[in-house]
Amino acid sequence: MGKVVATCISESKGERKTPVASVELRENHGIVGDAHAGDWHRQVSLLALESIAKMQALGLDVSSGDFAENLTTSGIELVSLPVGTRLRVGETLLEVTQIGKECHTRCAIFYQAGDCVMPKEGIFARVITGGVIRPGDEVHTV
Repeated sequence: MGKVVATCISESKGERKTPVASVELRENHGIVGDAHAGDWHRQVSLLALESIAKMQALGLDVSSGDFAENLTTSGIELVSLPVGTRLRVGETLLEVTQIGKECHTRCAIFYQAGDCVMPKEGIFARVITGGVIRPGDEVHTV
């Protein structure tokens, strides 16, 4: 079992996300108020705190939201989850739609460290059942 460490949003695509106290997820939409919400397969992004720690070990001053992830998790190996896996996160239900992503433009983190974990270790999901997610909520595969 994993847990949510941080919930993050941004108003525009292509920027770091800001941690917030909670996020509201809407079915087939994503996170209310987040730039990446909409009718597509990458409504919610997740990245493990363990992945962020790899970049911190390279000397980068990074934290939750800096990789533009909506949910920072701990204790669940996200990259090992196959596409189609369903995750119960707090009161919501998500379905994994993509593992990693192609980075078309190199982000600031790539230029600082020569690497970035989000394209390899971030995962994406669509919202099956909406609700509210807060830091501390449990993450279970179902």
